[in-house]
Amino acid sequence: MQSKPMLQLVDVKIIAQAAELHATQNNWAVTIAVVDDGGHLLWLQRLDGAAAISVHIAPAKAHTAALGCRESKVYEEMINGGRSSFLSAPVITGMLEGGVPIMKDGFCLGAVGVSGVKSIEDAEIARAGIAALGL
Repeated sequence: MQSKPMLQLVDVKIIAQAAELHATQNNWAVTIAVVDDGGHLLWLQRLDGAAAISVHIAPAKAHTAALGCRESKVYEEMINGGRSSFLSAPVITGMLEGGVPIMKDGFCLGAVGVSGVKSIEDAEIARAGIAALGL
C-alpha cells in the first residue's frame, strides 16, 4: 500500500498567511481559499474590500485545481480554445485562472484558489502562499 503526504492545519495557516501578506503588500483585496485533495474547504478568508462574489469564486477555483491536479487556468484555456462543451463537466465550476494545486512528490495535497484581482495576479497570490511551504 502506498502512503502520501497530507496537509496539516499548520500548513494551511502558513499558506494563508503568506498569500495574505503577498496580497496586502500589493494592495490587492482578495478572497483566499485552501482546500484538501478532495476539494473540501479547509480555509477561507476575505480581505477587507474584496468583492462578495469572490467568496464563491476562490473556493471553486481551488476545488477545480485540487480535483484536476493542475492549475484551473488549464480549463479556462481549453474552453477559450473552443472546447466549450467542457463547460458541462460535472462538479467543476471554477474554470478560471487563480486555482493552483499544492504538489509534493507527485501527489496533489490540495489547492489554493484566489479571487478578487486580475486572474494572473490571483494565481500569483496562490503561488506565493504555496511557496511558503518550501516544497
